[in-house]
Amino acid sequence: MEIRVLQYFLMVAREENITRAAHLLHVTQPTLSRQLMQLEEELGVTLFSRGNHRITLTEEGLLLRRRAEEIVLLSEKTKADLQRREGALSGTIFVGAGELRSSQFLAQLMAAFRKDHPLVRFELYSGNADNIKERIERGVLDVGLVPEPVELAKYEFLRTPIQEQWCALVREDSPLAQLEHVCPEDLLGIPLILPQREILQKEMARWFGPLWEKLDIAASGNLLYNMAALVREMDGCVLTMQRLDCQFDGLLPVPLSPPLEAGTVLIWKRSPTFSPVTGAFLHFSKSFLTGMKDNEK
Repeated sequence: MEIRVLQYFLMVAREENITRAAHLLHVTQPTLSRQLMQLEEELGVTLFSRGNHRITLTEEGLLLRRRAEEIVLLSEKTKADLQRREGALSGTIFVGAGELRSSQFLAQLMAAFRKDHPLVRFELYSGNADNIKERIERGVLDVGLVPEPVELAKYEFLRTPIQEQWCALVREDSPLAQLEHVCPEDLLGIPLILPQREILQKEMARWFGPLWEKLDIAASGNLLYNMAALVREMDGCVLTMQRLDCQFDGLLPVPLSPPLEAGTVLIWKRSPTFSPVTGAFLHFSKSFLTGMKDNEK
């Protein structure tokens, strides 16, 4: 399979129309149709269900689309890693991060690096720790900022100086919103929405202690916006890491007591070689963190 043909396939899958896709790709319709038929012959499957005005992906086509998106992205990333302008560091660094207070630190780090290397470009991906680790393993991301606890055996890492604070996100008219702190016993009988990651739920279980088995766990999720909508409708509570400058209409964050904190780490895959731009960024990150620690003394 050629990368070019996979790009053709993805365009047709997106547009669901060969004529429109051919126009966007600047190829003739017969040429595009022939390339798609040759791809189906090569794979031995039917990729499209063809109608009069619209074509849709078959089950095999849906699988190929997922794989093709990864292959094309990895191809483009590899090309960007290898291409440098003469006499200056350039290229693209692919960075993943969650919605964290320490995202401000990451932004400072990236801005400082780009001040020294203005030809460098960053490509940002937002997701939870599992999404980010998976993409690092596949080579789609170079580095990721993730909260602890996280399994670090497979990664090189740097700890950031930021501690994430857990809170209870509740409705403004909830009795919990009037409290200075929320304790485990305050949440008995309250519909709770928890983070989806199992490792974080274990942290929650340790914080609640014996009360864990008595909780009303209504839902779990990985996107705070959607979980916040549930809080409004259920008059419940999301246990989440407090976001920096992030507000949700009608909801208030209340700190937990005893406090529940989490460190954050910058992780990257153990590898003997990196692209020049990624290697330079990792070296700069170590120096940047050392400088921050020295300034705190």
